[in-house]
Amino acid sequence: MSLDDQRKRIDELDEQILNLLNERVRCAAEIGRIKHQNGGEIYVASREEQVFRKLEALNNGPLDGPAIRAIYREVMSAAIALEKPMLIAYLGPEATFTHQAAIKKFGQSIDYLATPSITDVFHTVAKGEADYGVIPIENSTGGSVLDSMDMFFDSELKICAQIFLTITQNLISQSPIDKIRKVYSKDQGILQCRDWLHVHMPKASLHNCESTTKAVQIAAEDPECAAIASSLAADLYNVPVVEKNIQDRSDNTTRFLVIGKESSGYIPSMKFKSSFLVSIKDEVGALENTLMVFAKRGLNLSKIESRPSGKIAWEYCFFIDVNGHFEEEPVGEAVSELKKMCPFVKWLGSYPDK
Repeated sequence: MSLDDQRKRIDELDEQILNLLNERVRCAAEIGRIKHQNGGEIYVASREEQVFRKLEALNNGPLDGPAIRAIYREVMSAAIALEKPMLIAYLGPEATFTHQAAIKKFGQSIDYLATPSITDVFHTVAKGEADYGVIPIENSTGGSVLDSMDMFFDSELKICAQIFLTITQNLISQSPIDKIRKVYSKDQGILQCRDWLHVHMPKASLHNCESTTKAVQIAAEDPECAAIASSLAADLYNVPVVEKNIQDRSDNTTRFLVIGKESSGYIPSMKFKSSFLVSIKDEVGALENTLMVFAKRGLNLSKIESRPSGKIAWEYCFFIDVNGHFEEEPVGEAVSELKKMCPFVKWLGSYPDK
């Protein structure tokens, strides 16, 4: 075929794709109308993941799986926006990694609300001022985000989805390295770059702030300061990137959670993860007996971490992530047994696992 013939064919395909996209959105809008009439949730993470996996199974290339997801993410985002105005709260300001994770999950057609703290994300969703919230929960280099973990003690919100985002950190400043006296970032940003900072900036003082984007705002005002943040934040506030890719690990990844009023529904054959808060009695073998509740049912624990309960001095709770959905029989049986032996058991939500 000639070049003109190929271009004509592309024009024909574009017309077909456009018509099909609009038809798909109309169908999705009708489904949304029916859901709304029946009091159902417009956004259902498990159904969304089911669609993605079906598309990946049908795909014969040359587009790969991530490309298919990215394309359909925006199709779904546009459909949701037509079904019902949706607002997503996130740890701001604009251009934080949490903001980027939220867009990766919900697309460009949804409205977003920057909040000043993780606590504000929870409160905004709990009060109904936003439909969902996005929070960081752990990083592959820096570990858990304690502010997020602690909020689950008293909040009734549920985890309904998770997001994994590769994190590339940059040193951002108006000055060269030898002129920088202070480095600002969120605590996780500093943890992810501590070896690089020790080698290249041993005399600079390190300072925690509310977010990586807030750090860039500080660097924009003071030439003796630098921020550790994303290149997107550097572009947004017009502050130069002095050094790229300063994170200590090339596979630096942060896991984010989507929180809302309801958890994700169960779909057979789909892999799920469930999160719990569990306290144990102060006696010999208590933790071992708790873990055996899962082990004897063949349930894998992908995370277990202790945190002070905040209620009584030296009383601890354990955050536990277990493979499986709360509605699946082995998980449900394990929870029933835990409630008989543990003072406190709280289900935080079940959601599609990667």
